[in-house]
Amino acid sequence: MASIDLNSDLGENSAERVVSDDDAMLAIVSSANVSCGAHAGTPEGIRDTLASAVAAGVVIGAHPSYPDPDNFGRTPMQPSPSEMQAQIEQQLGFLSDLAASVGARVAYVKPHGALYNTIARDERQAAAVVAGIKAVDPRLVMLGLAGGVALDVASRAGLAVASEAFADRAYLSDGALVPRTRDDAVLHDAQAVAERMLRFAETGLIRAIHGTDVRVDAQSICVHGDSPGAVAMASEIRRRLEASGVTIAPFATRVV
Repeated sequence: MASIDLNSDLGENSAERVVSDDDAMLAIVSSANVSCGAHAGTPEGIRDTLASAVAAGVVIGAHPSYPDPDNFGRTPMQPSPSEMQAQIEQQLGFLSDLAASVGARVAYVKPHGALYNTIARDERQAAAVVAGIKAVDPRLVMLGLAGGVALDVASRAGLAVASEAFADRAYLSDGALVPRTRDDAVLHDAQAVAERMLRFAETGLIRAIHGTDVRVDAQSICVHGDSPGAVAMASEIRRRLEASGVTIAPFATRVV
């Protein structure tokens, strides 16, 4: 591939729980998935991250979630469709207003955590999330798991869509992510992760945990901001890709 986006989940810090170095990551990535406050972050911290993204020239995406701060948005929930849609509308409105206050616009939406994984296979919840996005701004791009149900639902509803590959998460042979309940779900070795993403950029393949290759059609690569060693991983991925001739550029400017 000639170019690919590099994204990270940011805006999740608070005084009691600092999970990422947002400024350092914003110097590396081309897109930032910024918390909408439901699973992590504070209004002032989120605003600071948005302002830093503007200063760094990084495209901003919304990172809505289940309202689950105690578990960092990683516990599955079963809201009704109307509840789910209202939660998405509220979170996107919150982030859009903060973005406007620093002279920015939200360009895309990437759900977080358990919500992200649920809508990759649950069409009912996916439809509620998509309805919330369209109600707020039908120009927003939906970013999701390659091969997941949510992107099909969003595309049928008329939203532009993009898919991502995960640098720091292990894959199952069917293309799903290894559940975080397993010890081998999250990857930490910057060199190994960068080599994995270079192979993906060259072949479209990612090695799953059982040794099989998974073909992934993605326009973006994610490094979770709260992963240990996240900045080192993102930096090495960018260095290796650019050294091989791959340009790092935001996906949202290419799909809208």
